[in-house]
Amino acid sequence: MATTKKNVGSDDYALSRVPRDKRLGFWTMLLQWLAQSGSISQFTLGATIGVGMTFGDAFLAFTLGAVILEVVIFAIGFAGMREGLSTPLLTRWVGFGRNGSALVSFVIAVSLVGWFGVQNTIFGNSVSSLIGGPSWLWCIVAGLAITVLVIFGFRYMAIFAKIVTPLFFAMVAWSVIDALSEHSLGDLISSPPPGQAIPLSVAATAIAGGYMTGAIVAPEMTRYNRKGSHVFLQTASSMILSEYIVGLTGVLLGHMVKSNEVSQIVLSTSGVFGVLVVLMSTAKINDWNLYGSSLGVVNFFQVVFKKRLHRGAVTIALGIAGTVLSAVGIMTHFTDFLTVLGVAIPPIGGIIVAEYWVVRRMRGPLDATREAGTLPTTSPTWVPMSLVIWAAAFCVGKFYDGGIPALNSLATAFVLYTVLGLLGWVRTYGTTTLADDEDALPVAAEHTPVGAA
Repeated sequence: MATTKKNVGSDDYALSRVPRDKRLGFWTMLLQWLAQSGSISQFTLGATIGVGMTFGDAFLAFTLGAVILEVVIFAIGFAGMREGLSTPLLTRWVGFGRNGSALVSFVIAVSLVGWFGVQNTIFGNSVSSLIGGPSWLWCIVAGLAITVLVIFGFRYMAIFAKIVTPLFFAMVAWSVIDALSEHSLGDLISSPPPGQAIPLSVAATAIAGGYMTGAIVAPEMTRYNRKGSHVFLQTASSMILSEYIVGLTGVLLGHMVKSNEVSQIVLSTSGVFGVLVVLMSTAKINDWNLYGSSLGVVNFFQVVFKKRLHRGAVTIALGIAGTVLSAVGIMTHFTDFLTVLGVAIPPIGGIIVAEYWVVRRMRGPLDATREAGTLPTTSPTWVPMSLVIWAAAFCVGKFYDGGIPALNSLATAFVLYTVLGLLGWVRTYGTTTLADDEDALPVAAEHTPVGAA
């Protein structure tokens, strides 16, 4: 008698295209993007920049950062929307080949689950200082809660965003307006920076570089979009909110208190409910770290070990590991390593954009199968030149002192791949069929409850 394999949560099309009839509407996706803007850390970033810059210079820095991020997010996110594929899977046919995509998946997965643990540690410490209780306990509570949410996939994460995002910005607007009402807005805008001057390049680095990894994995979200215009409007709205409204408000708060310690301003007038909303909004951002990591691990295991893991099960393993490591305080010791990975990820985006939109030597199989909603039956095995370009771009971002490191590495990868690709020097080697999926798990139905078939 045949048995049906039972899985936990949703596989969320981890190794396939997201079908057109499963894409989500404009407003649902917009709230997902806006949720990425809802963080106290963005106010702190704005205040840090405000301490060292005039409001006008800070406006220029945020404009530069927003434009850079929007160009990158749209170029990569639009490709993800057209193909319905996440970044790790997309790279099989766009720039890296099957085996190269495993390396991409590994780097992305390690980076994102690492930041999940780091952010969870910060979360636990913050709750402990505000409410009391041991930070390790709050790390466990937060980490397990986020893990449960991510197990059930994108649609449940979208529901959470619908609840948290409006509450967060309503609460923050109330607190900030109350704080600023006692000061002259004109005086704050025209006041000199109260601290040591920050160069424009340094400020732009903090703004654009801090979210560059998120920009590279934008297809994890945009694969659920229906139209390219939606991708542009939603990502642009997110940039406007996070940089011009949240970030520049942080600049004003920094000028007001002459310090970057502004989180208490946002929390002081909001009470316990406000603290809860802020913490939920932080969790809403961190769920994307765990979600993106799970997609990377699934692709990595299929390529390297020829095993298709269910994304829900992978999420449980990653979530528990990240939660435990954050609770015992280990994750904070890896921030330097994660920062290095942050320079290694932008070249992936440069290569994707160059291959998909300019060189277009590898994307033919995707074009041929897009209308049917299936994956190509074969993929290139290796693209050695892409790995060389990736390494060279990483070195530029890591060791060149000028400009914005994340942007330097991304631009270097884009230029090198474009030039060498158009010259015919970027070549594929070998062909791999997708016939190694005999043990593949069925795609989980949406809203599958725990333990359901």
